[in-house]
Amino acid sequence: MELGDYIQYAAALIFVLGLIGLAGFFAKWLGVNGNNGFSGTGASKRLRVVERHSLDAKRCLILVRRDDVEHLILVGATSETLVESGIEAPTENPETSEMSLLKPQMPRKQNMPAPLRDAAQKVVHMFTRESSQ
Repeated sequence: MELGDYIQYAAALIFVLGLIGLAGFFAKWLGVNGNNGFSGTGASKRLRVVERHSLDAKRCLILVRRDDVEHLILVGATSETLVESGIEAPTENPETSEMSLLKPQMPRKQNMPAPLRDAAQKVVHMFTRESSQ
């Protein structure tokens, strides 16, 4: 092989990588979302994941916000459980959000059954012990 062949291969590689980058740029510009297609460029997003905490290799807690109402979901390998629903979303004030991170609050007891409440209390205590160390 001659030097010209190597230059031609390198130029073709750069050209293909450039086309891939250009396609990604246009996809982002058009609003193509990786999860479910088009995200709607002008539409307001009503659903978003606020926080996600892994409990172990198979389970995690997910806090989902929809229309200023939050829902706490326990997701496992084979099942999903709604731990608490109808949590009022906090206002976006940086001073109060920092203070709420320092003092974990348990959800109201009347919103969830006793076994789920006990599991949620164990999770909160587990995370407060990890953050204090």
